[in-house]
Amino acid sequence: MLIIMKIETMNISLPTPLKVYVQQRVKRDGYGNISEYMRELIRGDQKKKAKERLENLLLEGMDGPTSPMTKADWDEMHQRLNIAAAQKKQSTSKSRSK
Repeated sequence: MLIIMKIETMNISLPTPLKVYVQQRVKRDGYGNISEYMRELIRGDQKKKAKERLENLLLEGMDGPTSPMTKADWDEMHQRLNIAAAQKKQSTSKSRSK
């Protein structure tokens, strides 16, 4: 399934040293343009924030009540992981075939 997102324009103001830095990174790292560089920075920030949220949830879980894992718990976990892996494999193969 191909998802088409509307592209919006956003203008930013930078001091000259930051503008020069961005232009150098774009040229040196092989970005097609400044927008590609900025999108990568934003996606990296999104991943960082998602990781922080996950870490906080894990810490909350560690502080909460605990119970021993049963065989049924492990079986359910394995089943969920197998389903997730199959879905990821399927989506990867679909994106490569396009």
